[in-house]
Amino acid sequence: MIHNVTLIPGDGIGPEISNATVRVLEATGVEFNWEVVHAGVDVIDEYGTPLPENVLDSIRKNKTAIKGPITTPVGSGFRSVNVAIRKALDLYTCLRPCKTYPGVPSRYSDIDLVIVRENMEDLYAGIEFERGTDWAEKLKQMLKDKGEKQIREDAGFSIKMISETGTRRIVKYAFEYARRYGRKKVTAVHKANILKFSDGLFLSVARDVAKAYPEIEFEDRIVDNMTMQLVRNPLQFDVIVCPNLYGDILSDLCAGLIGGLGVAPGGNIGDDYAVFEPTHGSAPKYKGLNKVNPMAMMLSGVLMLRHLNEVDAADRLEAAIAAVIAEGTSVTYDLAAEGITPAGTSQVADAIIAKL
Repeated sequence: MIHNVTLIPGDGIGPEISNATVRVLEATGVEFNWEVVHAGVDVIDEYGTPLPENVLDSIRKNKTAIKGPITTPVGSGFRSVNVAIRKALDLYTCLRPCKTYPGVPSRYSDIDLVIVRENMEDLYAGIEFERGTDWAEKLKQMLKDKGEKQIREDAGFSIKMISETGTRRIVKYAFEYARRYGRKKVTAVHKANILKFSDGLFLSVARDVAKAYPEIEFEDRIVDNMTMQLVRNPLQFDVIVCPNLYGDILSDLCAGLIGGLGVAPGGNIGDDYAVFEPTHGSAPKYKGLNKVNPMAMMLSGVLMLRHLNEVDAADRLEAAIAAVIAEGTSVTYDLAAEGITPAGTSQVADAIIAKL
C-alpha cells in the first residue's frame, strides 16, 4: 500500500531533519507518495502569510502530514503556524510520548510516559482582552457588577475556557490510546481545588469517562503536586491527560526527564487529520550546518507509521534508532560522549538506515 502524506519541511533546521527523516522512513520499506508543501518565514514574501492555504488543502486531501519545525514570525501579528494548523484542522489531541533510550544522558532510566494534551481550549484558546480596550473595560465592569472587588484598572484579561465536549473527547482519546497499546493507568491533571468551574468540569468529565474503561486504572492529580511527583518518582505514571496549559508545561518537564527535546516526538491528531512533528524549535542559527539531532522528527515518523497501521515498520525503525543511540558512535553533539566525534544530521540517518 502506498501512503499519500503531506511533507512540510519547515524552515531553519527543518529541511535538513526532514530530509533525514524521509530517508529513514523510506528505508523501512513502506511506500510513500510525498506531497511537499512549504510554510514558515521563508514563504511570507511569496504568499503574504507563513501558512498558505495550499498547505491546509494538502493535509485535508492526504489526511496525514509530517512537518519540520517552523519559526514563528516576531512582531507580525501571526501567533504561530503550528497553532493555526491545529485550529484549522481541529487537531484536538497533542500526543507527546516521553521514553528513555539507553545512551541518552539522563538522570532517569526506564521512563515510558505518554502526555495526552488537549489542544484547542483552556487559556491557549486565545480569548484575550488587551488592557485599556473597550472590551477590557466592559469585562471589568461586568466583573465589578458581579461583586468582584480586586480588579485593577490596568489589567488585561485572558479567558480560560474548558468545555464538557472538549474534555470528553480528549479523555476518551487517552483511554482509547491506553487500551490500544496495553497501558495500565490514566492520570488526569487539574487544579480543580481552586478553579471549580473549568478544571472542576475537566475532572468531573474525566471521572465519568473513566467508568467506561474499568480495566484501566484511573487517578487524578493536582497540577502542582504532579510536577513534584514527576520529578520524585516518574515511574509511577503511564498515560497523563491534561488541559492545554498544563499539558504544555508537563510535556516539556517530561522531555527533560528523558534527556531533552532532541528525543521528544509529537503528534497533533483529530478525528479526520493528523500532523506529526518534533517538539523542538527551528534553531535557525544551525541552519545548513549538518549538525543537529534529527531523532525527534524520526521518532515522530515512528508515531506516524503507527497511525498508518504500519506497526512492524514503526517497531523496526524505533529499534534502529535506539540501537544507534546505544552504540553512541553515530550520534550528534548533544548525545555524543566525551571523546566521541559527533556525527552530522545526514550521518545519523546513514547509521539508522544501516541498522534497518
